[in-house]
Amino acid sequence: MAKILVVDDSATQLQSLTKALQKHGYEIITAVDGVQAVEVATNELPDIILMDVVMPNLNGFQATRQITQGSKTAHIPVIMLSGKDQETDKVWATRQGAKGYFIKPPDEKDLLEAISNLLAG
Repeated sequence: MAKILVVDDSATQLQSLTKALQKHGYEIITAVDGVQAVEVATNELPDIILMDVVMPNLNGFQATRQITQGSKTAHIPVIMLSGKDQETDKVWATRQGAKGYFIKPPDEKDLLEAISNLLAG
């Protein structure tokens, strides 16, 4: 069973994503901001990370960059989730090391397919 770190400062978004992923057999761990995301990713080494963009303390772009460049965490794929549908945000996410970018709320089928593809390598 794959372990997914879900990062979002919205309790509603965390709960919604957690429920959707758990019903498909994924083990879910959570973080509420970028600082906690980097810490949890380093300690728990999840199989994949779903990262919100707009968060306090350390935003999703900054946290993704730290995770994708970290010696212990560089192998973990990150999918960014955002309410912002700007092409520049998608490009910036890729430059930070993200492997995917979805507008919130993501289509469950499309998100699960992206997760499955990244986990398959």
